[in-house]
Amino acid sequence: MEYLEILIAAVAAFLLGFLWYTALFGKVWQSETGITDEDASTGIALTHGTAFIMMLLIASTINMIINMHELHEQTLVHGAFHGAMMAAFVAIPLLVIHYMYQKKSLKLILIDGTYSLVFFSLIGAVLGALNL
Repeated sequence: MEYLEILIAAVAAFLLGFLWYTALFGKVWQSETGITDEDASTGIALTHGTAFIMMLLIASTINMIINMHELHEQTLVHGAFHGAMMAAFVAIPLLVIHYMYQKKSLKLILIDGTYSLVFFSLIGAVLGALNL
């Protein structure tokens, strides 16, 4: 069942990314990055495939952290907590470092940083909820 949980969490994260970078912040994100619709559609299979593999890796890592706790502690909230902590102390600081050197806007940092927090929290919440 553990592999199925990781797959479900990665699919949930992938759907979040679709929603985040289309309906919610798509146009603003494209404007801030300079990526056109044509750029976004070039190599889409490779981009999405690679992204999904990375999501599986992230879900596997968060799952290892959650599984360090007793089974009765592994809940939706517990998983979301560990995902949020991973985002807050690893993913977002790394993103900010890269974006500061690349001279990216605060708006882009906020869009991608908040996405990272929600993304990691969602993966953790799904894994925690499914570990029951």
